[in-house]
Amino acid sequence: MNWKKHSQQEITAKLHQADKMAAEGKRQPEIARTLGVTVMTYHRWRKARAVQAATHTPPIMPHDSARVRALQLENSRLRRLVTDLLLEKMHLVELLNRSSDQAVRKSKRG
Repeated sequence: MNWKKHSQQEITAKLHQADKMAAEGKRQPEIARTLGVTVMTYHRWRKARAVQAATHTPPIMPHDSARVRALQLENSRLRRLVTDLLLEKMHLVELLNRSSDQAVRKSKRG
């Protein structure tokens, strides 16, 4: 098998070409054939580009550090609040289960 390692620049250029072809109404097998790759490789490249775009965050600038600290503090407060609410919910569910168990026992007795 002839395995070719494409550079990131080649992949970017080929995906740009593929986007144009898709906009023209070309089907994926035709696009992959034109790019000289398999349909699976084409899908893998598209998926990698989508993941990269979704996870890209702009770099933090020095003047943003105070904002980052404030957001971290707010995040920790919100996490504690969620934890407290989950514990309270668990307690209430436990009480509800106990009271329904007692009601079932009373109905069996009488």
